[in-house]
Amino acid sequence: MDNRRPPLAPAFRSLPEYVHHWAQATPDRRAFTFVDHPAPDSRGVHRTLTWRRLDVRVRAVAARLAEEAEPGARVALLCPQGLEYVTGFLATLAAGLIAVPLYPPGLPGQGDRLTAVLADARPSVVVTTSRHLGEVQELCDRVVAVDQVPDAAARDLEPVGSEVAYLQYTSGSTRTPAGVEISHANVVANARQALSAYGADAHPVTCVGWLPLYHDMGLVLSIAAPVVRGLLSVLMDPVAFLHEPARWLRLLGAHPRALSAAPNFAYDYCASAVTDAQKAELRLDGVIALINGSEPVRPGTADRFQAAFAGQGLVAQTHCPSYGLAEATVFVSAARPGEPLRRFALDRDALAQGKALPARPDDPRAVLLAGCGTPAGQQVRIVDPVSGDRLSEGEVGEIQVLGPNVGRGYWNQEEQTRRVFTTDGRLRTGDLGTVLEGQLIVTGRLKDLIVVDGRNHYPQDLEATVQDTHPALRRDRLAAFGVAGGSGERVVVVAEHTRTTSLAEIDVPALVRAVRAAVSGRHGVRLADVLLVPPGTVPRTSSGKVSRALTRERYLAGAYAADGAA
Repeated sequence: MDNRRPPLAPAFRSLPEYVHHWAQATPDRRAFTFVDHPAPDSRGVHRTLTWRRLDVRVRAVAARLAEEAEPGARVALLCPQGLEYVTGFLATLAAGLIAVPLYPPGLPGQGDRLTAVLADARPSVVVTTSRHLGEVQELCDRVVAVDQVPDAAARDLEPVGSEVAYLQYTSGSTRTPAGVEISHANVVANARQALSAYGADAHPVTCVGWLPLYHDMGLVLSIAAPVVRGLLSVLMDPVAFLHEPARWLRLLGAHPRALSAAPNFAYDYCASAVTDAQKAELRLDGVIALINGSEPVRPGTADRFQAAFAGQGLVAQTHCPSYGLAEATVFVSAARPGEPLRRFALDRDALAQGKALPARPDDPRAVLLAGCGTPAGQQVRIVDPVSGDRLSEGEVGEIQVLGPNVGRGYWNQEEQTRRVFTTDGRLRTGDLGTVLEGQLIVTGRLKDLIVVDGRNHYPQDLEATVQDTHPALRRDRLAAFGVAGGSGERVVVVAEHTRTTSLAEIDVPALVRAVRAAVSGRHGVRLADVLLVPPGTVPRTSSGKVSRALTRERYLAGAYAADGAA
């Protein structure tokens, strides 16, 4: 029966070996289901691959790819979200080739990045689907459409010989694309770490996800972890979620012991956009873990989501703040399901000086952060960013990681590899954080830190203050950053207004005054510029986060109209 617990798998070296194992051990169990929403009112069309069918498809496509490229060559995945993506990725690994997880041409706002990554990776073959074949053929001479490869092409494959499994390109937008070399051992280790952290190694779960499969968390949580443990993975398209967030919640409720992940904005979006009528049909008491890997994770987001869906049976202890990055495959530390959310109120002035000192939660100058749990099968330490000396609990410094999940370095970028990956195997994350009461707390990015008159300010802290000052400001669609000025660093905020409000309806001078007053009162910072811009104009990374670096670059280039400047 499909609902029985999968047997424990022996340790294999690569994901394709796990696929073949499950195809032999539990051939008729469901492996992957893609839920398509072809129309606005669609309740979802399900397509499913069993482990036996997945194994056949992987071996068939792998054999086809082996005809096109030599072992170790790069294969770019330009497939839409779906079963063909899963098959193409696993087949690339099975053929001893190096996968480059990407997306089809035409993804809004990502055209330049796609071009840059393809130029850096120099793939020998591109994998896509029939629907995108024409446009993809303009990018590469050798193209394989997954859905055009017949089952008859399947053959037994030799064990994977290459060490690198795939290149995970980081989501930064302004610098030259950097592809992290993730080995077969890295991804298997990180999948096991994630399964252990969220309790999925001991109890069966269903992985439910809409995160893009080209993104590190989507790839590991929706493909690698289910393959290693033999779990069902239920996928949907990110666009389908954005059009109607209740679709994600329906899938969570429809599958036993559902585990899923989403960024900060998604939880706030659900809390504000899901209607009472949609809530009435939801049952969320079976959800075991909701992962939030935003940087930093704020308790208010979990509180709003919990308040919105407690009536649907959602248990408060399902919220799991987590921390990770592409250079560590993805997962580093996580709060465990079933445990209360760990909340920390920290003194803002002390935090600016590198000390995590407690403050009253109701103090308007307190910074409220959630603990990101403990490391999952790896070591984490906090060090001084300059000297590299290890810091004590409560001191803020750079987060460094050591474990079997840490990538090999950056593809063809030796200098950057030396800066980030140490000779003793440690990863310099570039993230700032501290440890309190055994919990890792992420406070921000080292490169984003704003220094004014010798004091440090975290941009996300300023952004949190700004977005709460006026209902016309769009949550999580604003960027605070520093620019050079004659007397030191000047602070700028570029913020989008909500889609439901036109610029003509907003008293912009009053809004700007409110923003300036709030930031000055809470942070002691005078804003040099406040720009209110239309929805969609603050750039985001491929993972959906606001790109402060690219926003700053566009601001300096004069790309934003000065309607809201003051």
